[in-house]
Amino acid sequence: MSTSDTGVQAVSACEDVSVLDEAVDKSKFKSCSQLSFYRRQKRLLPGKSLYRALLDSFTLHNGIAKLQIIHEETKVPLLIEIYGIEGNILRLRINELSPLKPRYEVPDVLVTEPALHRLTVIQEEADVVVLGYDEGDHKVHITASPFQIDVLFKEDVVLRINSLGLLYFEHLQPPPKKSRDQSEEKSDVPAISSEDGEEDLGLWKEKFGSFVDYKASGPSSVGLDFSLHGYEHVYGLPERTEPLQLQSTSDSNAYRLYNLDVFGYELQSKMGLYGSVPLLLAHKPEQTIGIFWLNASETLVELSTKPVFIETTTDMTKKRVVPETDIRWISESGIMDAFLLMGPSPFDVFRQYTQLTGSQSLPPLFSLGYHQCRWNYEDEEDVKAVDDGFDEHDIPYDVIWLDIEHTEGKRYFTWDKEKFPSPKKMQESLQSKKRKLVIISDPHIKIDPEYPLYSQAKEGGYFVKDRQSKDFVGVCWPGSSCYLDFTSPEVRKWYSAQFTFSSYRGSTDILFVWNDMNEPSVFKGPELTMPKDNVHCGGWEHRDLHNLYGFYQQMASAEGLIQRSGGIERPFVLTRSFFAGSQRYGAVWTGDNNSEWGYLKISIPMLLTISIAGISFCGADVGGFIGNPDPELLVRWYQAGAYQPFFRGHATMDSKRREPWLFGADNTQIIREVIRERYALLPYWYLLFYRAHVSAEPVMRPLWVDFPQQLETFGIEDQYMVGNALLVHPVTDPEVISVDVLLPRSDEIWYNFRTFERFVGLSTLKVPVTLDSIPVFQRGGTVIPLKTIVGKSTEWMKGISYELRVALDSKRSATGELYTDDGHSFQYLHEDHFLYRRFTFHKNILSSSCADEKGRYSTECVIERILILGLRKQPASVTTIEPGRRHQKVTFAYNPRTSVLTVEKLSLGLGADWKMHVA
Repeated sequence: MSTSDTGVQAVSACEDVSVLDEAVDKSKFKSCSQLSFYRRQKRLLPGKSLYRALLDSFTLHNGIAKLQIIHEETKVPLLIEIYGIEGNILRLRINELSPLKPRYEVPDVLVTEPALHRLTVIQEEADVVVLGYDEGDHKVHITASPFQIDVLFKEDVVLRINSLGLLYFEHLQPPPKKSRDQSEEKSDVPAISSEDGEEDLGLWKEKFGSFVDYKASGPSSVGLDFSLHGYEHVYGLPERTEPLQLQSTSDSNAYRLYNLDVFGYELQSKMGLYGSVPLLLAHKPEQTIGIFWLNASETLVELSTKPVFIETTTDMTKKRVVPETDIRWISESGIMDAFLLMGPSPFDVFRQYTQLTGSQSLPPLFSLGYHQCRWNYEDEEDVKAVDDGFDEHDIPYDVIWLDIEHTEGKRYFTWDKEKFPSPKKMQESLQSKKRKLVIISDPHIKIDPEYPLYSQAKEGGYFVKDRQSKDFVGVCWPGSSCYLDFTSPEVRKWYSAQFTFSSYRGSTDILFVWNDMNEPSVFKGPELTMPKDNVHCGGWEHRDLHNLYGFYQQMASAEGLIQRSGGIERPFVLTRSFFAGSQRYGAVWTGDNNSEWGYLKISIPMLLTISIAGISFCGADVGGFIGNPDPELLVRWYQAGAYQPFFRGHATMDSKRREPWLFGADNTQIIREVIRERYALLPYWYLLFYRAHVSAEPVMRPLWVDFPQQLETFGIEDQYMVGNALLVHPVTDPEVISVDVLLPRSDEIWYNFRTFERFVGLSTLKVPVTLDSIPVFQRGGTVIPLKTIVGKSTEWMKGISYELRVALDSKRSATGELYTDDGHSFQYLHEDHFLYRRFTFHKNILSSSCADEKGRYSTECVIERILILGLRKQPASVTTIEPGRRHQKVTFAYNPRTSVLTVEKLSLGLGADWKMHVA
């Protein structure tokens, strides 16, 4: 939900909270030109750097190279630190040598202090130092004057740092002196008016509308440029509504990383949205690299791609054109802390990033099913009616959600006594059907001395403070509210304890959590968020850590659910605001989208961008949160959502009811089959999340990730891979009768996932579509595990047998995997309580073997059915071979039209080694 939701009338009558239209009101948000730190940095134009390295200060100790650089005009020194980190990572830190007081350095995002890799000095001269890294493959050239760092891979320049001379560092200063008659509202520095009317009241205050931002430490921004040699395809920087491939920016139109509550956000915009991950990936056929800019303050990123002419012959007569992309990072405060992820493959970069920030948590299995949400299901009877409706219409689902109206006057961790008088009984009813409940818990706390959560937090000093050290008071759904300071470990510990059954009366172990409005959203705040001069634990200003706020709430919520279970059960927490590392704590979604075709279309590049930034568990509200989708749009959104990681239908309270059975029998049938297809594929989804957890492989990913050398894939954003085996092309336009689908690589075989029709790759197919289908293809050479029968929810399907769908490649081979465990606990970590199997089809033998010997999970599930796609002739016999048992011939069916062999009524042990011979 957002500040503009039409349920605002439910807010306390004493508060005047305005309602916005469905379109975002851009006047409430700053443009880049309205940011004074950005304007100041933009005055520094590309050219010769004013910084010079003092090479006589260079030291190399314990894998860390240090040296000082000095500004030729101000003569103020900075300290440079270069780290070699295991796994082909370089780290560059730039800070003041002697700051007036400590500058903010982002805590808690890195999972551990990175292990260092040895750096060596290869060359040291008067104007250059050359460092070796990673067994000679990488070198780091440090040039003294002007200061510049070049990173080379096998003697070729990969990237240059400060080659444009845009290194910018605002040093902390003592506040300006005031005469006796000067009030706090005045400044010694004259005001500067910008073209758009915003006032920059000197360097110590900044005005936006009626809001004044007081800067206790004065200006403190940092900036640095990186030139990526040979790269023109650049990705990353979620969350945004632009194409998958980052676009060149114009003046005052940079990518803005600043978490904001933007209701009905604008399409094709670089403005800040709910979450941000300062990770950029650059890709070319030979190499993928990444830049991770670890800074949680407001950050702007500019980029431009240009041709560079390189001499190619010794007589200097020929030139070749090589692209180069220039990246400029600008942050309002903190230090420069950049990690260079040197690949060389896309999957290497993913591993390097998650080595730093952690991998996607393995979610409980139920959370990969379908979720049904609305602001708000009215009462317990409404919940029961919706729950029963899924059974009556034979549609599986796992979770029903409750928004803020389920609470007592927007007081979180409470229940409305009239509408939800028996919350435990309601949950017991859901539990009897093996389903779950998710409730909302936002960061704002209603000011009410009779409300225990408020009174405890007030007494403990747990709220964010304003600049005058008083509890900050903002307006959100309950009316006047205070905001918990989740940056404090003590506050997080206290908040986590609120999820215990003794504290959260009426909750049970099937109740899970949704963190909304945690950018944080403040209805009457600057840009509808918290003032930057608010103060957090440790005395840090909100400006220093703004983008971390939601990250910390999700951390506390996840820890609360884990503690509630005694450390046994995996949590499920959805958050709207996120940062680097949020993948460790649960899922995210794309916020308050509209029920329009453009929002369905943009959801694909939005989710792909979030996925390649480490957060695999992501989704968009099916049907669009705001408005009323027509039946065709709703059906198409269900079809897309079923093939995206987080699958939830959601709607605002003033929209028409849109449970899946309310749009006519034909549409109900289509939606039913879409959801059932999702459930049949749950073994594959679960495998992909395990791979994301242990190997950092994005669950949903752009085509170029799996086909890194095929240029045709680099700009595609309307189709994507789900794991390495499925290619999906949702239909995102109305009244479509066909779509163009690129099947990559000429040596690849692809199979229509439903009809089994066979296609050869490196071609663009015009695929006919009807309302009941979207193009989904299985890649030849893969094996996909499925369930043979779909149940009412994931837990109903626990004992159901498996199917293997084997798709042969041009060499008549295939490989795939299956992962399973109990689906809900942490035993897979502590007791190796899992099974990880590998399936291989080679020379007409399908074999099952152990992919991890530590797996000891006991299950009675069997593989009952096997389909082999692309078998070009009918076999004479099919025989199963199991240890300790006789060879057994089995019955089979072969379809010569589709070249599909079907073997059924098998009983092959899931955890057993076996072979099936096709003669």
